[in-house]
Amino acid sequence: MALNNGHANGRAKAPRRIVLLGATGSVGRSTVDLLERDPEGFSVSAVAGGRDARALAEIARRTKAEFAAIRDENAYSELKEALAGTNTQVAAGREAVIEAAVREADLVVSAIVGAAGVEPTHAALAAGRDVALANKECLVCAGAPFMRTAKKMQVRLLPVDSEHNAIFQALGGEDPSRIERMIVTASGGPFRTWSKERIAAATVEEALNHPNWAMGPKITVDSAGMMNKGLELIEAHHLFGVPAEKLEVVVHPQSIVHGLVAFSDGSVTAGMAPPDMRVPIAHCLGYPDRLTTPAPRLDFAKIATLTFEAPDFERFPALKLALDALAHGGGLTNVLNAANEIAVAAFLDRRIPFSGIVGHVADACETALREGYAQAPESVEEALGVDHIVRERSRAVLAVDAPSGMLTLQ
Repeated sequence: MALNNGHANGRAKAPRRIVLLGATGSVGRSTVDLLERDPEGFSVSAVAGGRDARALAEIARRTKAEFAAIRDENAYSELKEALAGTNTQVAAGREAVIEAAVREADLVVSAIVGAAGVEPTHAALAAGRDVALANKECLVCAGAPFMRTAKKMQVRLLPVDSEHNAIFQALGGEDPSRIERMIVTASGGPFRTWSKERIAAATVEEALNHPNWAMGPKITVDSAGMMNKGLELIEAHHLFGVPAEKLEVVVHPQSIVHGLVAFSDGSVTAGMAPPDMRVPIAHCLGYPDRLTTPAPRLDFAKIATLTFEAPDFERFPALKLALDALAHGGGLTNVLNAANEIAVAAFLDRRIPFSGIVGHVADACETALREGYAQAPESVEEALGVDHIVRERSRAVLAVDAPSGMLTLQ
């Protein structure tokens, strides 16, 4: 299904219908900013969020959403009251979020953080919706089943993450067999120049102080330890069908080059943009056309210097752990992701040190391999079953008692 800008070639077209999952998170809010700048080009079929009823109601009002769903059933009354007097239908609970995901739409933006986004995003694909994917965990948890569904339904998975979006643009329709290397860049986060000992003792406030990007707490902590780069390589493996041995990470502190593709003739194409999530979001919203965004423009004379460094696996062992899980195959990346989410929550709750995150994830992976539940999932349901097992065990070990999926749903 081709997606066309509402004003492409000067001809007025029907507004493109959008579903926005994870509307109150950082990607969701950036999406809303773009939608509001082109009210004639887009209409919003549904918005969904996790617990913040007031924020979700505000977004539903601003976008004139037809349907608003909140995952936390206890927030239903507050959402209903906040949307009184509007034409927006309101619902709450897990099934309500799935209902939002499968509403009639030209594009579903999947911006729910963590494994909580897996089920509704897969439901959107299975319903024949094109999906703009900002949720790494969908492919980390259940990459093979997701890609099978997308192929079966003949729908697009458009990458919203800046790195994957840059690679998608850099590929330019080239023959995948001619790819020698696919490279995602990492800013290095707040701990890029820190010693191993100082990183291990980092505080929550230090981990959340990202130098380039404004993101939610879970993703920001992942970035500080470079776990996010490991998750992005796993996602790239599934999105682009590139084997693990051809995937690389390079540290690029300026966050201008987001992804690169090296071809068999020696040429390399790079996707470049300012560190503003509205750029890749707009690319997905307008694809195959381009929207105009308010993002700052690159001034290369002013930037002057772009630098690149090899990643340090000793100081950032989470990246090596994720790469090992990808190379192992099966369902080990699912185990890695579930254990990481609970460990990050424990760190944010000040229950474990920063170094305890990767330590717990490594232990969880070893346990899964030893006990035999790291096999490749045949379905999304099977993947979510393993995810549940790992989360429950991780909560017991780390004394985290948040209900499943609610911790990171925005």
